Amino acid sequence: MRIYAMSDIHGCLSAFLNALSLVDLKDKNNKLVLCGDYIHGGYDSYGVVEKIMELKKQYKSRVVVLMGNHENWVIEQGMPIVDEDRDEGEYEDKRENKCINFIQQMELYYKYKNEVLFCHAGVDEEAEDYWEQGTSDYWYLEKFPPSTGPFCINIVAGHISTASPYLANDSKFQGIYYDGQSHYYIDGDVLKNGIVPVIMYDTEKKKFYEVYDYGNEEIKAI
Repeated sequence: MRIYAMSDIHGCLSAFLNALSLVDLKDKNNKLVLCGDYIHGGYDSYGVVEKIMELKKQYKSRVVVLMGNHENWVIEQGMPIVDEDRDEGEYEDKRENKCINFIQQMELYYKYKNEVLFCHAGVDEEAEDYWEQGTSDYWYLEKFPPSTGPFCINIVAGHISTASPYLANDSKFQGIYYDGQSHYYIDGDVLKNGIVPVIMYDTEKKKFYEVYDYGNEEIKAI
């Protein structure tokens, strides 16, 4: 099986569609995990959420939709899904409510065996092997700063667009950052770079790849 993941789309529907074009969900050996923050920042938060709803309806369990802190803000703080002025007419109210109902169903993490954990921000790594019992919702959604180093399971997370250049010690670094141990950070700062990076885990080879339109490249430590 191949597990693809992407994160932090932030209302950028065109960039999201470009990323989706790299994932063949018609192949039943492929699974897609979306790691949160689908809204706020771009011009089509509704469009992104509705596209995800469409994917979930079509591919069911082969599309896993995780919550990010921005979705949580909608649920917990009553923040609107779109952050620009919008028509408050009946159609928009219905659209908002439908998206909110979908957000409420999102999970906090997805674990593939004891090999890979997908989440939005991270886990309480001080809990070590008991991270599932020791991690609060806040850590899954808002963890900062990002962790590096060895852990009992590989972690794929988004959340911090500055994490990759910060951790790579290179302000111009873009794309997926791997610390050489257990952490893969995939927030590509779409609002700045216009790209939603795609990571793929090959469950047979037990290797991670960054996915491009010309093929896959195994991810190496910086």
